[in-house]
Amino acid sequence: MSVRPASRIAFELNKSADVWSIFNPLVMPKTSLSLGQGFMSWKPPSYIRSALNNSINEDTSVHHYSHPKGRPRLRNALSEHFSPEFTCLNGRKLDTESEIIVTAGANEGIYSILAAFLEQDDEVILFEPAFDQYMPNVRYNGGKEVYVPIRFHGDPTKNSTGDDWKIDINELRAAITPKTKAMIFNTPHNPIGKVFNEQELNEIAQVAIDNNLLVISDEVYDCLTFDGSKHLKIANIPGMWERTLTVGSAGKSFAATGWRVGWVLGHPELIKATLAATVRIVFCVNSTAQEGAAIGLEQSKEQNFFHNQREEYEVRRDTLTKHLDSIGLPYTKPSGSYFILADISKVDFPEDYPFPDYIKSRTRDFRFAWWLAHEFGVVTIPPSDFYGEENQKLGEQFIRFAFCKEADILNEAGERIKGLAKYIK
Repeated sequence: MSVRPASRIAFELNKSADVWSIFNPLVMPKTSLSLGQGFMSWKPPSYIRSALNNSINEDTSVHHYSHPKGRPRLRNALSEHFSPEFTCLNGRKLDTESEIIVTAGANEGIYSILAAFLEQDDEVILFEPAFDQYMPNVRYNGGKEVYVPIRFHGDPTKNSTGDDWKIDINELRAAITPKTKAMIFNTPHNPIGKVFNEQELNEIAQVAIDNNLLVISDEVYDCLTFDGSKHLKIANIPGMWERTLTVGSAGKSFAATGWRVGWVLGHPELIKATLAATVRIVFCVNSTAQEGAAIGLEQSKEQNFFHNQREEYEVRRDTLTKHLDSIGLPYTKPSGSYFILADISKVDFPEDYPFPDYIKSRTRDFRFAWWLAHEFGVVTIPPSDFYGEENQKLGEQFIRFAFCKEADILNEAGERIKGLAKYIK
């Protein structure tokens, strides 16, 4: 071929397939249950769908371009909902014109931030396991990712919590170079389910302040915390509002992942630059979906939506962990998000299984996930793809289950994996 693709996407082209393509429900065994990709098995709440249907029929504007900043109704709803959480604002509200923009999902928001701030060869700290979209987002914008692991310090034979996963602050400091420009930080964390505490946030914030770093705070699971865990915003730490962009998602909040509506909240100067990028990437976000997100936020208190949703997710989590307990498969009990990392280091599955070559060449968790899907009909996600090449071994002892599914699916999956018990050493 005479026309060559850009070198920045070579790493994608050289991969046999990404994890989402391999473990996509459409290409897995037809009778399998998907506890892999994090999409829900139900519709957005009825109060949103009813009001949105009325808007579609009565409001011409929802069928046309929105302002690049986002629909005023949604920006107002975001300000009303999130302003009380930003204690750094000292009681004032987020400015809807200068401190809020709507993006085409959280991922495009992060991409736009990186496009706005990265110079060629700037370095970005990623805490691994890191959502695998972060890596190409950095590279496509001329940056270089630098990995700092969140290391597991628990007992692999017993259940653990997010407190057993820790960032070594000295390891973080050692990763900083004169080229370091930013870090992408995620809490509640995918895939660990860890909710970072105040001390941890303070330590990370101090590194950012000491080195004049931009912090992209991925908080898409902010409304999904359990067992009394409290989500804290790193932007509220003194000295951080001026250097933090907070990213959120209507898809995660309202079981509407296909809407592709996200947002970025932050200091006006940071938002101004990010808006300049997102205008050129998508111009504006789907107007109808923005209307749905606005309705969801406006009526959430009246509907007691987020409280009820947290309780429902706790039940789903406990439904799945009950089945994992029954077969003796240890896991990290999540305090947030809707993922469970189970430890498969003691699962003695057949390594001579007829894996396709593109699975044979991958890490152990890929082989396990393939075997589990084809022998037990349960699709999961191998988390080693959430690590850089150097540390993939840290991820291969785990497998990620998504519990954003109805109870009947979780219970059926639990019944199917009972057969795993005889493979656990």
